Amino acid sequence: MATMDECLTALTRILGDLAAKPAAAGLDRSLSCRLTDLEQVVLGRLNSGSVRDLTVVADGTTVPKADIRLTMTSDDLVALTSGKLSFAPAWASGRVKFEAGLRDMLRLRSLL
Repeated sequence: MATMDECLTALTRILGDLAAKPAAAGLDRSLSCRLTDLEQVVLGRLNSGSVRDLTVVADGTTVPKADIRLTMTSDDLVALTSGKLSFAPAWASGRVKFEAGLRDMLRLRSLL
């Protein structure tokens, strides 16, 4: 099980890489990443080519529904950023859950 610090570093890296791509220009969306094994949720915002305002709350805390929602274990998050796990197979197998509105899914699909 990865630590919360490792997860925040990994999440900042993967979302920062995603937000910096030209196709993400103008993207302004709230996001959440639920880490099932740590029972924590990381909230933040993709905006202006970067990820901003990452905060950690306990899973089960009442928070507004984010535009983009990810669910996975801490180890899978770290594996995604280290290159040991690819997003598409992880999503197809259910190891990573990705939820968003149709417009966001179509736009993010081209980024992943």
